[in-house]
Amino acid sequence: MIVYRRHLRRTVCIALVVGTILFAINQLDVVLRGNAGIVVWTKIAVTYLVPFVVSNLGILVATRRVRS
Repeated sequence: MIVYRRHLRRTVCIALVVGTILFAINQLDVVLRGNAGIVVWTKIAVTYLVPFVVSNLGILVATRRVRS
């Protein structure tokens, strides 16, 4: 279900939009100052990963309710 092309496209778009907003709020100033180390880059990766996982879980919950 998660790798279904239509769902994957939607979840990636959600992750990019939400992740970019969160990145701008939380880490953009650090990156622009040039102070981004491995910890900051890891946080940035997680910032994009979290909305991707959450949107996938939403799809799984929604499809499970439809089947039940």
